[in-house]
Amino acid sequence: MPTPTENKPRWERRKEERPHELLTAALDLFVDKGFAATRLTDVAARAGVSKGTLYLYFTNKEDLFKAVVRENLLPVLGEAEALVSVFEGHSADLFRNIILGWWQRIGDTKLSGITKLMMAESGNFPELAQFYHQEMILPGTTMIVRVLERGMKRGEFRNIDPYLTTQAIIASMIMLMMSKHAFCNCQVKPVSPLDYLNNFVDLCLHGMLHQDTTTAAAAAPPQTTHLC
Repeated sequence: MPTPTENKPRWERRKEERPHELLTAALDLFVDKGFAATRLTDVAARAGVSKGTLYLYFTNKEDLFKAVVRENLLPVLGEAEALVSVFEGHSADLFRNIILGWWQRIGDTKLSGITKLMMAESGNFPELAQFYHQEMILPGTTMIVRVLERGMKRGEFRNIDPYLTTQAIIASMIMLMMSKHAFCNCQVKPVSPLDYLNNFVDLCLHGMLHQDTTTAAAAAPPQTTHLC
């Protein structure tokens, strides 16, 4: 039986798909060219619409970029936050899930190019920098801090400064993404991202686990996991 969407005229179905098509085109161009070099004319052309049609949905390039972040990145962050709220196992397992899940959903996809864009261009676009900081960086930082505080409260992690430790964790993850986009074609000995992350998680856990904690979580073989 045809769905309600399939019963609609072709032009109407196409109209409903346009915002997503524009966001997909914008993501591709922002990652490939950067924010400053991306033109709305090019976004419209890649999406197969006129520039005037694009303005029916987005007021300017900044508005379009914010929509790309909200459409693609915030849902992943929301899933991670939900996982932290309901997870019942050892905090070492939760930490591993968050780090490897982040790579699956963001780091190993085109979305990682948004981080590179922000690192390179945020100084020239302070409004976008403020937006990204409020919508992505602060919630992401808070989420990892929650994981570390959970581990300390349960006696699974030793007492550490959760905020400073989170900054070190995020810096290592950003370095992996930057290396992927900036140096992947010129590395003498390319680094496997999953090997990097599994080694990184192991290093973090050996630094954070309480000395009196005996758990299979720290010694468990690394495995690919999902945020939800």
